[in-house]
Amino acid sequence: MSVEERVNEVLGKLRPFIQRDGGDVELVEVEDGIVRVRLLGACGSCPSSTITLKAGIERALMEEVPEVREVEQVL
Repeated sequence: MSVEERVNEVLGKLRPFIQRDGGDVELVEVEDGIVRVRLLGACGSCPSSTITLKAGIERALMEEVPEVREVEQVL
C-alpha cells in the first residue's frame, strides 16, 4: 500500500469526528513526507482548526504512517 493510500486510510478514520463538528478534510498531496490537506466546511474558518490539524490529524498520521514528517493546511 502506498503512503498516499495509508494517509487516506487514516483520514477516513478521522473524518467522522471532523464531520460531527460540521467540517471535513481532503487530501491534496503527499510529497517528501509532507502531507497537504484542505480543511472544509466549518473547519475552514474555525479558530481551533490549527489545533485540529496539528494535535489531531498530524499526530494520528505520524503515529500510523512513519513516512509522514509534517502536515500542512492548504487554503
